[in-house]
Amino acid sequence: MDQFTVNLWVKMEPFIVGALQIPPPSKFSLHYLRKMSTYVRMHSSEGYYPYLFWPMWRHIACGKLQLEKDLAWLYFELFDSLVDRTAEARLEWAEVMLSCATEEEAEKQRNKLSVDTLQFLLFLYIQQLNKVSLRTSLVGEEWPNLKSKSYGLTGESTNQVKNWNDSYHQAFVQNHLQDLLELLLDPDQLSASSHSTHNSLVTPEAVRALSFLIEGSVNNRTVHPLHQLALWQPLHASSGFSKISKAFSFPKLESWLRTCLTGNPFGMSACLKSGKKLAWAQQVEGATKRAKIACNTHIVPSAHHMVVMSQVYKQTLAKSSDTLEDSHVKIHRCCESFIYLLSPLRSVSIEKCRNSTFVLGPVQTVIHLHSCDNVKVIAVCRRLSLSSTTSCTLHILTPTRPLILLGNQAITFAPFHTHYPMLEDHMGRTGLATVPNYWDNPMLVCKDNFDWKVFRFLSPSEFYPFVVPFEMEGDTTEIPGGLPPAYQKALNQREQRIQVWQKTVKEAGLTKDQRKQFQVLVENKFYEWLVHTGSRQQLDSLVLPAAGPKQAAG
Repeated sequence: MDQFTVNLWVKMEPFIVGALQIPPPSKFSLHYLRKMSTYVRMHSSEGYYPYLFWPMWRHIACGKLQLEKDLAWLYFELFDSLVDRTAEARLEWAEVMLSCATEEEAEKQRNKLSVDTLQFLLFLYIQQLNKVSLRTSLVGEEWPNLKSKSYGLTGESTNQVKNWNDSYHQAFVQNHLQDLLELLLDPDQLSASSHSTHNSLVTPEAVRALSFLIEGSVNNRTVHPLHQLALWQPLHASSGFSKISKAFSFPKLESWLRTCLTGNPFGMSACLKSGKKLAWAQQVEGATKRAKIACNTHIVPSAHHMVVMSQVYKQTLAKSSDTLEDSHVKIHRCCESFIYLLSPLRSVSIEKCRNSTFVLGPVQTVIHLHSCDNVKVIAVCRRLSLSSTTSCTLHILTPTRPLILLGNQAITFAPFHTHYPMLEDHMGRTGLATVPNYWDNPMLVCKDNFDWKVFRFLSPSEFYPFVVPFEMEGDTTEIPGGLPPAYQKALNQREQRIQVWQKTVKEAGLTKDQRKQFQVLVENKFYEWLVHTGSRQQLDSLVLPAAGPKQAAG
C-alpha cells in the first residue's frame, strides 16, 4: 500500500451553489434529519427512497419540518440545479412548464421530479454552513450583524461568508464527518440513541452519496469520485470494505476519510496561490491597490474552472474567452467600473463592489450579490440571490424566483434589456430558455421588519434598453424573449416622441447659422446628461490609451 498516496478533498460546488447564505431552518438540525433518514427508508416503496419525489418531500417538509411550501420547493429546486443534467434536458423541462395552462398542471409536472434521497439529506445538512453560532460569537469570531462587511478576498471573515472559503469547507466536513456518515446509515446499523457502533456497516450506496461532497485522486493523478476510490481493490484494507459483507466498516471508513482529507487543490486558496495571473485590467491612476485577476483553467479539469477578480477600479473590462467558459467567477471589491464577461458561466459571486455595472453571459447555476452598493447586474441566470445589498438594480431573465435574503435595502428589479451576438447560443449551451421568466416575482426568504421597503420594480418610464458596445460574431440581434408589454409600450412611445421632435426641427425653417447654434445647444445638453448620469466615464473607458499595455488575451 505504500506505493499509493490517496488525497481526498471537499468539493466546492455544493457549497458555492447549494448552501444558501442564510441561517438554515431550525428543523434542519441533525436530530430532525436523522428522523427523516429513518422515515424515508421505512417508506421506500412509496417514492421516498432511494429517490425522493417532490410530493414526498413536500409532505415531509410541510407536515413534519413545518416549512412553507415555497421554501420546501426552493430547497428541492436548488438541489436539482446541482444535478448533472444536459442542457437539452433543462430546455425540455422549460418547454414542459411553459405548456402548463394552470398551477395545477404545473404541480402535476413537478410531482414527476425526484432527487437522490441520500445526497439530498447531505445537501440539507450542509445548510448548517451558514448557521450563526452564539458560542463562536462570544469569543469574537462571529456575530449575527446583517450588515457587517468585514471579510477579505481569501475568505477570512467576522461575518462568516463561507461559501467560497474552501478551508472552511474542509473544516466543516472534518468536524461533522461522523454526523454525515451516521445520516447515511441504515436504521438497523444505529444504536438506540441513533448513533453508530463499532460494528456498524456503511453500504456502498451511502459512500456513493458521500461523493456528492468528496472526491480525490491516487498519486495526484486523475480525479475520481469518493466511492470509486473507496471501492478500488488495492484500497479495501484502508477504506474498510469487506467483500463478504459487501459493506464498509464504519470506524475504518471514518478513519480513512480523516487521514486522507486534505485541502482542495482546485479551490480558491489554490487559485490565488498558484493560479495564472491575468493582465485583463490596467492599473488606473488614483487606485490605491493593483487589480488582481487569477484563474486556474490552465491546470485543472474543466469541472473545476475558476476565475477570481478583485479591485478593478474606474475602468471598463470586457472578455469573452475560453478562460471564462463554464467557470465559477468571484468578483470582489470592484469600484466605479463596467465589467462585461460575455461567455457562458457556471456561477458568479459579486461581493463588496460599488458603483459598478456587470454585464454577464448566461449563468448556469446562480448569481449571488453580497454587501454591494449601487451595483447594476444585467444577466440571464438560473437563480439570483441577494444579501446585505443596497441600491442595486437587477435586469434579470431567470426561470426561478429571485431570492431576497438578509440585510437588503432599496433593491430594484427590472426586465433583461440587452443582447450580444452569441447570447442565444450561450443560453442554449447552459440550458436556459426565455420562459418561464420570474424576474418580477422575488421571494423574501428572510422576512424582517421592513419587507415592503426592500424592493421595487423599475417603472416603464425609467426604462431604457442597454447596448453592449462591442462587435462579436453571432446571430442574436434582439433581446431574447422580447420585453414585457408595458416596457415595450414605453419604448415605442419614446420613439414616437423622437420622431415628432425630428419632424418639428426639420419643419422649423432654421437658417444655416441657427442650425449650427441649435446643434451646439443640443450637444452641450447631451454632454451635461452624460456627466450627470455617469455615462461619460463609461464612454471614456471604452477608449484604450494610445500608449501602454492592452488587455491581455485569455
